Amino acid sequence: MSNTLYYGDNLHVLREHIADESVDLVYLDPPFNSNANYNILFKSPEGQDSDAQIEAFEDTWHWNDSAEEAFDDVMKSGNTAAFDLLNAMRSFLGENDMMAYLAMMAVRLIELHRVLKPTGSLYLHCDPTASHYLKLLLDGVFGATNFVNEIVWKRSQTRSSISRSMRKAHDTIFCYAKSSDYFFQLQYRELSEASKKLYSKIDDKGNYRLVPLLVSGKRGGITGQPWRGINPNVHGRNGMHWVTVHEKLEKYEKEGLIYWPTKDGGQPQLKYYLADNPGVPLNDFWDDVPIMPSSSPESLGYPTQKPLALLERIISASSNEGDVILDPFCGCGTAVHAAEKLDRQWIGIDITHLAVSLIEKRMKDAFPAIAFEVKGRPQTLAAALDLAERDKYQFQWWAVSLVDALPYGGKKKGADGGIDGIIYFKPDGKKTEKAIVSVKGGKNVSVNMIRDLHSAMEREKAPIGIFITAALPTRPMEKEAAAVGTMESAVTGRKHPRLQILTLAELMQGKKPDIPWVDASVLKSAKREDSSKQGTLI
Repeated sequence: MSNTLYYGDNLHVLREHIADESVDLVYLDPPFNSNANYNILFKSPEGQDSDAQIEAFEDTWHWNDSAEEAFDDVMKSGNTAAFDLLNAMRSFLGENDMMAYLAMMAVRLIELHRVLKPTGSLYLHCDPTASHYLKLLLDGVFGATNFVNEIVWKRSQTRSSISRSMRKAHDTIFCYAKSSDYFFQLQYRELSEASKKLYSKIDDKGNYRLVPLLVSGKRGGITGQPWRGINPNVHGRNGMHWVTVHEKLEKYEKEGLIYWPTKDGGQPQLKYYLADNPGVPLNDFWDDVPIMPSSSPESLGYPTQKPLALLERIISASSNEGDVILDPFCGCGTAVHAAEKLDRQWIGIDITHLAVSLIEKRMKDAFPAIAFEVKGRPQTLAAALDLAERDKYQFQWWAVSLVDALPYGGKKKGADGGIDGIIYFKPDGKKTEKAIVSVKGGKNVSVNMIRDLHSAMEREKAPIGIFITAALPTRPMEKEAAAVGTMESAVTGRKHPRLQILTLAELMQGKKPDIPWVDASVLKSAKREDSSKQGTLI
């Protein structure tokens, strides 16, 4: 299975592309039903206008035909326990926003259960908004006996005072297994400084502490028998015994790990080195993986972005190298980034072109030699026109990605001033300029659209404008564009058209805008990973 990023509704992708029992680990960080809109922040280069925000997704659900269809799909799924729970919730909640959210989640959890291998696990990340309902749904889909852990992640360090409630500082991560035969590898957190100080002795192998080889209590087996002239039963009021068998004690002795006291009657002790201590076994309260501030080098400006260390821990605990990791609500791609870093295969799904484009850039920045597929994008002009009719904004975000532009504006009417994307570049290698992009997906275009773009160029002081059109441009449009003139590169001396018309057909065949010294580094870049070693989190 190759690494694959899907654009589309995860329910459809799961049903059409992901085979039964083909996935080792599912991590999902779905919308929390917070009734909020979330924006992604794109940083402008120094000296340019203020940073731009685009609405990444709307976390609001309503009971409508889609919710009713999801509810019916659960009814028809054959999972009677899941449907009985969902139906009981509907009786209690009624047909409201929360019920719409739960119906959406229930039908997807059933599909995720289907694609998991018998040895697989699922981690669902949520907050208190709907966690109590989601745990019941997980019991229904996976079976209550397959509940593994409820992990509390302390995500906030805020100290702001809230007058009528305690401050909210954690998320919940539910872990469920497909069966009792699930894979799990215990994880460890780093020893405290106080614990490290206990390893106060030192030799040529490093710091160590002494651990008793004799412990209290008589034993009738080999551990209660004398070894090297020491009878454990004569030590202590009630006798003692060796912590392990004689064969293992001899191995310790041969390796020079036993400390023999010089005083008569002293007990031998084992040298336990700090380097051999894996740390403190992890419990279900995680307060050592803080959420990222916006100033963090890891932050990409995406709402709800989770720390890479959090996903590395989950993936390390419940999968092996080469296993398949699935994230059906991919967002900015932290799960697939962690999977690639830890040498796993991965599948990511997201319903917005904005997220898919961000993940593509993130993965290529972090892993320059990476190879993966992107599926679900328009591959033909007809498919592109269909997307334009179905969703204007998804079409615009996809179209601007064809010219490596940052999306601009958003869904508020008139907010973009006729601008759908921005390309920053340095014509002299020093000063940053911008090209503005206008996208038209309709069947009819006119010369007035070229004039509008020219006006926007003048207003924004942009030396270049890019007009992307699904329809063929008219001759008057081409003449109007040519009349805007050219700009000359101070470095190469080459002239570049100031207003360029590009058709979707040309772009889909690989044509790019004619811009001098394109510099797309203004999008926050993911840190390049060191492919020579695997990242770990103690």
